[in-house]
Amino acid sequence: MLAYAINLAVLICINATLAVTLNFIMGYAGIFSIAHAVFFGIGAYSAAYAAAHFSASFFVAVPLAMAVAGVLSLALALPALRVRGEYFVAASLGLQVMAVTVFSEWKSVTGGIGGVIGIPPVELLGRAVAEPLEFLLLALACLLLVIAGTGVLLRSSFGRSLQAVRDSESAAQAAGKNVAAIKTLAVVVSSALAAVAGALYAFYIGFINVESFTLDTSVLLMAMVIIGGTGTMLGPIIGALLLMLLPSAFSYLWFLPQAQIGACQQLAYGAAMVLLMLFRPGGLVAARRDGVVR
Repeated sequence: MLAYAINLAVLICINATLAVTLNFIMGYAGIFSIAHAVFFGIGAYSAAYAAAHFSASFFVAVPLAMAVAGVLSLALALPALRVRGEYFVAASLGLQVMAVTVFSEWKSVTGGIGGVIGIPPVELLGRAVAEPLEFLLLALACLLLVIAGTGVLLRSSFGRSLQAVRDSESAAQAAGKNVAAIKTLAVVVSSALAAVAGALYAFYIGFINVESFTLDTSVLLMAMVIIGGTGTMLGPIIGALLLMLLPSAFSYLWFLPQAQIGACQQLAYGAAMVLLMLFRPGGLVAARRDGVVR
């Protein structure tokens, strides 16, 4: 039971990190992307490749994963400069589909459909982090650092510029803001931080394949942000917590047939989204436009 609880806590930390980084562009920049799983996957594959060919050190594999994801995120940033709203959602969907194809076919790096196996445990200060409880502390530390880092950025002049662009690109541009640079930097930061979660996932599971980085994952991450509350620091964490705990809760309902648990989970997700949009459209943690959380 303890091992199961620790495993669930690690996965919650990883998904909460992803939700926080997605909220950085969704809630504060107004960029609605359904390709966040792409950078989750890039981080995972990059860290796995670094661990196999260079070093499994946290301070080597994770920065490398962040750098690769940050550079490749320009493929998402460029459409963000030209289109917005539903048009950008369509562009991010195209990127998600292309990335899944690359993950499936680039066998020399990703292992294809079979994935990458035998990923060594991450090393921290020369010591392998192999025990689940130790890894939980590492994942929690990374989550807190990501929250702190994004919080510092959002309280800076860059964060204020980001929210100005979200509210009105035209007004921000008229006020002298470099909208293109702001949106590009926001996407790069979000993607690079998402790669941290990808690296943690690869080291924790020890095996990765394309199934973890599909459109379903991107939609789930978006649901975490929307249910928790976009444009808030606490909302994505609550959303991740709820959507990670919900499947576990269903598994304890003895009266449900095991074969129907997955379908019941999907019904619960859908019902939760509909009810939320009806009675709490701002999410469980709503934010005022001036940034004050309520």
